[in-house]
Amino acid sequence: MTNDIARERDAARPRAALLPLLHQKIFAPYKLATLLDAASDHGIPPETVLAGGALTPESVRDPHTRTSVNDYLAACENIVAAGPDAEMALDVGSRLHLSAYGMYGYALMCSPTMRDFFDFAVRYHLLATPMIRLEWRREGELAIWRFTEIYRDAMSFSARTFLVRQQMMMTATHVRDVSGANIAPLRALFDLSDSGNASRDGRRLGCPCQYDQAAHELHYPRSVLELAPQFANRLTHAWLEETCAELIGQAKTASSLTADIYQRLMRSPHRAPSMEAIAQELRITERTLRRRLADEGVRYADITDDVRKRLSLRYLQTTRMTADDIAAKVGFTDTANLRRAVKRWTGQPLGEFRQQAVKAAWTPRREI
Repeated sequence: MTNDIARERDAARPRAALLPLLHQKIFAPYKLATLLDAASDHGIPPETVLAGGALTPESVRDPHTRTSVNDYLAACENIVAAGPDAEMALDVGSRLHLSAYGMYGYALMCSPTMRDFFDFAVRYHLLATPMIRLEWRREGELAIWRFTEIYRDAMSFSARTFLVRQQMMMTATHVRDVSGANIAPLRALFDLSDSGNASRDGRRLGCPCQYDQAAHELHYPRSVLELAPQFANRLTHAWLEETCAELIGQAKTASSLTADIYQRLMRSPHRAPSMEAIAQELRITERTLRRRLADEGVRYADITDDVRKRLSLRYLQTTRMTADDIAAKVGFTDTANLRRAVKRWTGQPLGEFRQQAVKAAWTPRREI
């Protein structure tokens, strides 16, 4: 069995994907911001979309805001209650380009191959504010996306229909984003009754739509896996995958105080707040913060050092930024402190570490 077939077999296997809790506020608001824009163009104001929740149009425009699955579901319920035209779900899906997904989206755009794109999309889907579980498999001459509703009991039938149709168009949009070609699916299957949208959906998706099926699926010709992505870059993809892995780790421990502080520092490492300032943000005393971190086995200094280490080494390995610029970006008072830190972290002088990183980046890899 070849490696490719083994990978495709693994992709087809059901997996116990980590699912966020409905009210866990761990997602950037990119996706919700796009939803607000689309709703506005369809005559539904942002205040209507966000009614009943704590979010405001201003907070959704702030990249530091964190949202939950429930925030997005509630917004969809408000939209369908407002009676949008049948095109809106597909319109939202067509606007949700990969650039609306932060690091996850950029990593997908840089996928070395289309097969890597399919695999990566599933592996790191937690970062996409997932409303639907994403899987793919190869079946004969087909490459098939399968969409499983994971929160169907938490929404109305109208919202379910809205989200499934949005997901179909969104995935088709992502395939085009990465491939750079106007590739249409062969067919779209819906585990929903036909509400009179089949012909309209078919025109937008560019393929026949079949309702009352056993699953939600989008079928592509297997040959799509062999296409070369237009922005393929192995080095950038590898760096972004490390970042996505870190974000996944943070999501898994999103309820911990350490993860909360880590996220705050990663957003603005150049001006890392003091422990006292963090305590004030969290509305607890500095003493309580120190005690709770001790309960989790860490010190505040450990967290700030880890953030600076991860970012500094990443910039040295993957950018041409000067040492002065990196020092300023990650919050060192001067370049000498950065050089001492790199020596402590790696056992190598900064220049030597960077030279080895550049050499490794240009060493040909054995393809699998």
